[in-house]
Amino acid sequence: MSGVVTTYHQRIAQEKRALIVRAATALFLELGYDRTSLARIAERSGVSRATLFKQFPSKAALFDAMVTESWSTAHEEDPPPAGNVVDGLSTIGRRYAELLSRAQMTDLFRIVIAELPRFPELANAQFSHGKMPYFESVRGYLLAEHEAGTVRVEDVDLAATQFLGMISNYVFWPTLLVPGWQVSAERVAQVVDEAVRTIVARYAV
Repeated sequence: MSGVVTTYHQRIAQEKRALIVRAATALFLELGYDRTSLARIAERSGVSRATLFKQFPSKAALFDAMVTESWSTAHEEDPPPAGNVVDGLSTIGRRYAELLSRAQMTDLFRIVIAELPRFPELANAQFSHGKMPYFESVRGYLLAEHEAGTVRVEDVDLAATQFLGMISNYVFWPTLLVPGWQVSAERVAQVVDEAVRTIVARYAV
C-alpha cells in the first residue's frame, strides 16, 4: 500500500510541476522574465506558494527546469547503436525534428531572444542545459560510427552541426520569423531523409 501511495504522490507532484512550468512559460512570454514573479506564477498555475518554492526555490531554477524539459525526449532515448549509419541518423533526425516541432521549444527561444540584452544568463542556461547536452549526444553517436569504421569523420563537431543544421534551418528557425509557418509531416520526413543522404554521401566509408 505504501508503494501505491508513494506513486500517487509522485504523480501529483509531477502534474503540479507541469502546471508550474506551463504557467511560467506563458507569463514569461506575456510579461517578460523580469516582471514575472514566482508568486504570480503560483497564482497562474493554481498551486500554493509553498508548493512552488519547494520545487523551484528561485526563478532561475524554474527557467533551468524549463530548458531541460524542453530539450528532453519522450523517454530519454539513448543514441542508436553504431553499425548502420543510415538507420542511426534517420532515427536521430526524426527525434530532432519532433523536438523542434514542439510549441514549448519555440516559446523557449522567443523568451531567450527577447530577454537576451538584460538577462544573458538565460541564453547561457539554454545553451548549457539544453542545446549542448543534446548536441553532445549526436556528436557521441557520430564518433561511435567513426570508431566502428562506418564513417570517416575528422571533425565530429562540424559533422554534427551540419546534420542538425540541415534539419533545424527548415523545420524550426522560420517559426520564429514567419507567422503561421507550418511544415507537413511528409515534408519533415523528406528533410530528414535528405539530411541523412547528404551526411552519408560526405562521410560514409
